[in-house]
Amino acid sequence: MASPIENYAIIGDCETAALVSRDGSIDWLCWPHFASPACFASLVGTEDNGRWLLSPADTYKSTRRYLEHSLVLETRFETSEGTATLVDFMPIGSRDSHIVRLVQGLSGQVKMRMELRLRFDYGRSVPWVSRLDDGSLRAIAGPDLVTLRSTQKVHGEDLRTVSDFVIHGGETAAFTLSYRPSYESLPDQINPEHVLRETTKHWQDWAARAKLSGPYQDAVERSLITLKALTYRHTGGIVASPTCSLPEQIGGERNWDYRYCWLRDATFMLLALMNAGYLEEACAWRDWLLRAAAGSPDQLQIMYGIRGERQLPEREVRWLGGYENSKPVRTGNAACEQLQLDVYGEVADALFHGYLGGISPNSFDLALQRALTDHLISIWNEPDQGIWEVRGGPQQFTYSKIMAWVAFDRTIKSAEKFNLKVDLTRWKRVRDQIHKEVCRKAFDSELCCFTQSYGSRELDASLLLIPVVGFLPWDDMRVRGTVEAIERNLMADGFVLRYRTERVDDGLPPGEGAFVACSFWMVCALRQLGREQDAKRLFECLLEIRNDVGLLAEEYDPRSKRHLGNFPQALSHIALINAGFQFMEASGPMRQRSQSTPTKTDV
Repeated sequence: MASPIENYAIIGDCETAALVSRDGSIDWLCWPHFASPACFASLVGTEDNGRWLLSPADTYKSTRRYLEHSLVLETRFETSEGTATLVDFMPIGSRDSHIVRLVQGLSGQVKMRMELRLRFDYGRSVPWVSRLDDGSLRAIAGPDLVTLRSTQKVHGEDLRTVSDFVIHGGETAAFTLSYRPSYESLPDQINPEHVLRETTKHWQDWAARAKLSGPYQDAVERSLITLKALTYRHTGGIVASPTCSLPEQIGGERNWDYRYCWLRDATFMLLALMNAGYLEEACAWRDWLLRAAAGSPDQLQIMYGIRGERQLPEREVRWLGGYENSKPVRTGNAACEQLQLDVYGEVADALFHGYLGGISPNSFDLALQRALTDHLISIWNEPDQGIWEVRGGPQQFTYSKIMAWVAFDRTIKSAEKFNLKVDLTRWKRVRDQIHKEVCRKAFDSELCCFTQSYGSRELDASLLLIPVVGFLPWDDMRVRGTVEAIERNLMADGFVLRYRTERVDDGLPPGEGAFVACSFWMVCALRQLGREQDAKRLFECLLEIRNDVGLLAEEYDPRSKRHLGNFPQALSHIALINAGFQFMEASGPMRQRSQSTPTKTDV
């Protein structure tokens, strides 16, 4: 059985990532990249679906941490006979992808057990394993080849590779697992101690570039490192999570594949990177965005693969039992075929703020932005599936319309800034029309707040972003009324829900945790409304729910105190970063983004 979601840590090489449990078991890894079929899938199945365990054979206590300013994980095992540490990491930038595991004896002696079960194709394919002349092992199945090199003797046992050894104080045992396609030569051999120093320095040098200050800089730095770990270094794409099908409710069926890149994260991602001083990464993300979105405007998707792939067919992996029996296990994501109007706003907003932040425009991105806006003229008033990708019928979602307004507003500003020859009069007319319609049809005067969709009386956490994107100013009473209504009616045990699944038909059975990013949005709202202490109190409460190495899942159940959903979740960490900047500087990302607030005559 897999560990609780919050018991995992991430290691990665900016091509893929692995999840390591507190007991030294790697229970999830997709090779060679984030969206590849998993070769360790026990996270959503059983041990027979693949894992790599390295831990004491006897009873032990464990603690862990990341080496300072890095993604190198150190787990400390204490037994009755001695103490040892397990150092886990993935070197960055080499031709091959490697996982290195070093067992370092600190005192006494510790009996260790290594057990490797490689199962390609999401835990289904058992590889053919053979011993090479140098004593290393080669495992091969179809297109995949993995080698195991170790300083310890290993042997086969019931379709597993195992090793039992004793580590004494001052000794080090090394294990290196390496991937290369099966039709190529064997992966290169590396020096584990050497690449440990290189990898640690790489992360520490990267972290040192961050422009951070104040009491929350450590939390923000850890989230920035996590975002970097979720970045595919060849394209700049940033996946929403390295995992698939971790449930939003234990035993439920809200289990999705998040190993893709969402346009809805675009502006938040860009601002988080730029405000931290990572302009190079922000440029890479912008460039990925432009390549992915290139093409016919009517084919714009809400998500793409790490290289910009558009075909992400959803299927159920029926041989996997699911995390704590949460079925089905899904790979691919059918939501890529949905109409979500907000993505047009996200693209325009990200490009515009990129220009403001120093990312130079070119004829390609300005032309694409213009084409997308011209297409939006013909579809902005259609119902869609909304930011939360509901699988019920399309609706006139308020946030979708607001982001359609953002699309016109930002493109107009870009056109004015760069003197583009476009039909500004028409764009401005549509922008103003959308604004008036939203204020008329989405605001409930009895509830004194905006609602989830036209004619609805339900709330939605995305409405906290109304002033953030500049649709209305923070001092507008409709904004204050919406924030207070969400605070009263859409919070459970101190955390913000996306919406009430038991009252909204989203095409799925009700039930999920509190969406972590939404609570960080509330932090920003409270602070902008002048409630500094309330904002700080909520922010620090959210920091407390991070796991022992500073990671957050998509959702959180405050009653069971468990993390839910895919892990770690990029949007949760993006929201933490942007909320953290609220306390670092007066001109943080939320304020920057809301500079497009219309004048009083516009509203």
